[in-house]
Amino acid sequence: MKTQLFAFASALLLAAPAGAADTEKTSAGSLVITPVHHGSLMFQFSGKVVHVDPWSRGDYSSLPRADYILITDIHGDHMDKAIIDKLKKDKTKVVAPAAVAKTILEAEVISNGEKKSLGEFEVEAVPMYNIVRGPQPGALYHTPGRGNGYVLTIGGKRLYVSGDTEAVPEMKALKNIDIAFVCMNLPFTMTPEEAAGGVKAFRPKIVYPYHYRGSDTNAFAAALKEEKGIEVRLRNWY
Repeated sequence: MKTQLFAFASALLLAAPAGAADTEKTSAGSLVITPVHHGSLMFQFSGKVVHVDPWSRGDYSSLPRADYILITDIHGDHMDKAIIDKLKKDKTKVVAPAAVAKTILEAEVISNGEKKSLGEFEVEAVPMYNIVRGPQPGALYHTPGRGNGYVLTIGGKRLYVSGDTEAVPEMKALKNIDIAFVCMNLPFTMTPEEAAGGVKAFRPKIVYPYHYRGSDTNAFAAALKEEKGIEVRLRNWY
């Protein structure tokens, strides 16, 4: 059902331009964070480019091609072979869960709990899944173990990309996260208030709501307003 909804929406809407970039200092130099569209984002550091969940609905015409591509799940807004092929270079590494590698055949498989060193950074796959929400009783939109969230360590900074998930125990147990990208949209993931509850548990220094189509990000920010030490960054992903 999710794939059908996104296919219909893609036929109606043009590619969205990337949002304004933010720059963070790390021990390895500057880290540039660019919101692209929906659940798609780009990191640049030390001359390398990482694209996360690139989707053709974003405007990639002015963005550099990838040294690394991270894919979280099999749904069309995360696994888009056409744009992956456009962004790849000869030595681009694609990293993804096993379910994605059935379609993106060149992907290096990483499973929940596994870590990989990818040149200038380390990536750890962490669980992302639904606890209660699904297309029908007894079914879930995202089952445990199928997809990956990611924790990247870049120049001493720890970045968390949630993927499509509810506020699962593994999210709440994260430690020492500097920058987080947390999803929120119904019916597929969670409400802004539920997302804020997860953030309160693991307390990143900076959090970006993303993958939020149809959600009130101001409600997310309001729920975290009194939480000292957590900066909420609202950016244009659409």
